[in-house]
Amino acid sequence: MEDPKKKSTFVLQAGILAAAGMLVKVISLIYRSPLLSIIGVEGNGYYIAAINIYTIILLISSYSIPSAISKVIAQRLAFKEYRNAQRVFVCALLYVLVVGGVASILTFVGAPFLVGKNQNAVIALRVLSPTIFFSGFLGVFRGFFQAHGSMVHTSISQVLEQILNAVVSILAAKLLIGFVEDGDATTRAIYGSAGSALGTGAGVLVGLLFMFGMYQLNGSIIKRRVERDKTWHEESYGEIFKVIFTIVTPFILSTFIYNCTTAVNMTIYSHVMVDYKKVDAILANNYYGIFSGLAVAVVNIPIAIASAMSSAIIPGVASSYVKGTVGQTRKQVTRAIQMTMLIAIPAAVGIAVLPRPIMQFIFPQKESLDMASELLAALSVTVVLYSLSTLTNAILQGIGKVNTPVIHASIALVIQVAGLLALLIFTDLGLYALVAANVIYSLLMCILNQLSVRKNLEYRIDVVKLFLKPLFAAVIMGAVAYGVYHGLILLIPVSRVVLLAAIGIGVCVYGAVLLLIGGVSREELQAFPRGYTLVHIAEKLHLLPDETKRGKKRRRKKKKKRKKERASL
Repeated sequence: MEDPKKKSTFVLQAGILAAAGMLVKVISLIYRSPLLSIIGVEGNGYYIAAINIYTIILLISSYSIPSAISKVIAQRLAFKEYRNAQRVFVCALLYVLVVGGVASILTFVGAPFLVGKNQNAVIALRVLSPTIFFSGFLGVFRGFFQAHGSMVHTSISQVLEQILNAVVSILAAKLLIGFVEDGDATTRAIYGSAGSALGTGAGVLVGLLFMFGMYQLNGSIIKRRVERDKTWHEESYGEIFKVIFTIVTPFILSTFIYNCTTAVNMTIYSHVMVDYKKVDAILANNYYGIFSGLAVAVVNIPIAIASAMSSAIIPGVASSYVKGTVGQTRKQVTRAIQMTMLIAIPAAVGIAVLPRPIMQFIFPQKESLDMASELLAALSVTVVLYSLSTLTNAILQGIGKVNTPVIHASIALVIQVAGLLALLIFTDLGLYALVAANVIYSLLMCILNQLSVRKNLEYRIDVVKLFLKPLFAAVIMGAVAYGVYHGLILLIPVSRVVLLAAIGIGVCVYGAVLLLIGGVSREELQAFPRGYTLVHIAEKLHLLPDETKRGKKRRRKKKKKRKKERASL
């Protein structure tokens, strides 16, 4: 476990967590394609219906635990209150034991009621119910290590979780479908979705076992710190539980409202399309599966960067803000926004200009390719909006304004629900009404959150540096990538190979243009993971002035100046 005194920037830790988050998303997309071939579009629709309800219950019970616990523990570690920090950890475990256990039981028992008209998703939801219980404990362990400034443990556990999830999902789906091979297509789809749900639980369990093992390995360090703690005030368990409830509850409400839009939109879409517009229920389920399980899944890959940055920034912001060093907090906020936008903006442009090749690379199923590609292009702008709103949520929570994101999410949810209902009822946009709702919601969250950050931290965003320069570089990148792809595909008719080449060239162009226009300074580049290596490469390519040569020039000028001074004497 890393020492809190260790001078490692939160950007580096966020980079580690972001890399793991990206890898997790890539693994998820890679295994979803063969899984989709096994369970079919119908089975995927049932799985999506179950996972959306499971996600809502998880949001209420334990999803926000890592961020909330890391904030509470980080505030105590800022003043070296190791004993109180350990007491928070113990209380958090008791909290998730009760809340997670109750939520898991209620999910299993109430599955038929929770899925509503989509009764074919009951089995998958019941398979997911034990996962809710284990997820709470996993969240507490992750929050504990994040508060200590280490994202490595969380990163490894996330990768392990996703690998086992992928393996078990495919094997279990194939095995369960084999048991009902003589059944009709819907029966096979039901059992296939249950197999996919089983993989989710297996992944969480292996992640929990890994984190518990890491905690045991660090047990002697933890014990020694607690024994040496000379803090005069030892918080009672009653006081700590009160703190946990007052911090965790707003975190849960904010995260719940922020993320429940998916399930709310699914419910509204299903009811309007089936009950009002008389679309076949299975067809509506399949269409929504394409939107959520394919297009949204791809969009969520770059958004994982913002989620990682949010997890990494909360302990640092909470620590610096509670000490009264607001200037340091502003610097952390700027660096977090910059790193997030440097990835989110080009990702959005790339998705907008090459939606079909990207979708074909991940989900090559021909029956859904056209629709999924068009939806992906339409959703591209939400990469930037959701990334920024996710990050500003974490900033507000880190500075103690835990209720503010709840209010903002509620306002945005009400407005986007009204907009979605109007678009579905009075237009024939169908799935594109869902796209519009996502844009409305994420845009409102960005605006409301930014106004609050500006007010509470007296912070002004440098629009040119953080947004316009990355956008300029990304537009040039997008034009080059588009040209390279459509040019090479005529010579090499292998879409995946050509796409990788276009992405690689596009990334190089983006980085070069960004450095040339001053979108990232030398000092900012050095703060990135492997920053000094990046600076060295940029100097060799003459994208940054060589520091050695600059130093020599400065020394020559000083030498000449001294000679003139001596001559004048």
